[in-house]
Amino acid sequence: MSLALVAAPAVARDPSVAPAAAATDAPARPSRERARMNQRVFDRVWTEVRSQYYDPGLHGVDWNAARRTYRPRALAAPDDRALYRALGEMLALLDDDHAGASAPAVTRRLDTVRQPRPAIGISLRPDPGKPGHYVVEAVREGSPAEAAGVTAGWRLDTTGPGVWFPERDVVDGQTVTLAFAGPDGARHTVTVTPRVMQPRPPFRVDLSHPGVAVLRIEAFDPGLGDWMGRQLASLPADTDIVLDLRGNPGGRLLEADAVLSCFLPRDLAWATRTTRTGRAIVLKTAGGCGDLEAPAANDVAVLVDANSRSAAELTPAALQEARRAVVVGEQTAGAVLISQDTRLPDGGRLSLSRSDFVTAGGVRLEKRGVTPDLTAPVAGDAAAGQDPALDLAIAALAGVGAQQVRAPTAAPL
Repeated sequence: MSLALVAAPAVARDPSVAPAAAATDAPARPSRERARMNQRVFDRVWTEVRSQYYDPGLHGVDWNAARRTYRPRALAAPDDRALYRALGEMLALLDDDHAGASAPAVTRRLDTVRQPRPAIGISLRPDPGKPGHYVVEAVREGSPAEAAGVTAGWRLDTTGPGVWFPERDVVDGQTVTLAFAGPDGARHTVTVTPRVMQPRPPFRVDLSHPGVAVLRIEAFDPGLGDWMGRQLASLPADTDIVLDLRGNPGGRLLEADAVLSCFLPRDLAWATRTTRTGRAIVLKTAGGCGDLEAPAANDVAVLVDANSRSAAELTPAALQEARRAVVVGEQTAGAVLISQDTRLPDGGRLSLSRSDFVTAGGVRLEKRGVTPDLTAPVAGDAAAGQDPALDLAIAALAGVGAQQVRAPTAAPL
């Protein structure tokens, strides 16, 4: 399993959730086969946490008591929704955004996120304190959800009869019913027909702003460092760079290092991770950035928001501490631990923190997040082309402050 810096999906961190057919009434009791699988899945999750979680003390949680409470519920679950809700509630005791269990249907969507697949085009995250409810983080342009009028900020309610819930697969062309509540409490029942949509590229460049290249990074996916190296190598040295990490859930630790190596000297310490045994490992830039022969000298700004998580927090924190970039936007999520995934017996997936993390400056970002140098509103009127955070970042790079974010020349820490 590769090390990752990504917040656990926990049923909903799928960048393009594709719902399935409406649920039918669940049986009152699970079949014998279902109960056996429930037991295998629960026991694997419970044991993995007890033996592998980065904090041997499990944040003070009585894990044996948790087993007594949640195992009967899990074994009695008639379907994946009930099973993974019980698992999710148990894992929530750890108060760790990296600890989560994804049902098989969610795992399949996550595994095929970069492939053509049926989708409606919404991103969801669990609504804290409201089991079975999710917040719509984003609606994809040109998607069935957008056509149906679904709006970011709405809350999806999966608890009613006949409505879709994330633990079910999508069926291309088969209509689904979604129940929402708007910010004002108004109810919206929406009927949507999923269709096959092409995946969005995880990395994009926007050269529409004179003298500025905006590098939009959806996730720290494989190939990010090489892609960034190619982009930087093709730009004049006086081009300002904006790294847009808004809404980025994180990804591979190696790709975070690769991005930092595009802007920082080789062997510069940028973080320390501490394992379950207490072993501290200092992370240093590996050097090398695709086609670049040396770290880029361009001025840099990084855009972040409350949904920038994990690797999308450590990266701006490292650039900020090295005085290599100005960070613009909102306080980030504070979900910064190293996690690894474990495949579960039913095809689901457990994400679990395996190491703690602090920055090179000794700051523990977990539950704290990155504080931007410049605060900007979440968003403007996208339809009118307004983006206050991006405008502020471009203005900052054009001003005197840009002279303070040049590449460091001091010896590595």
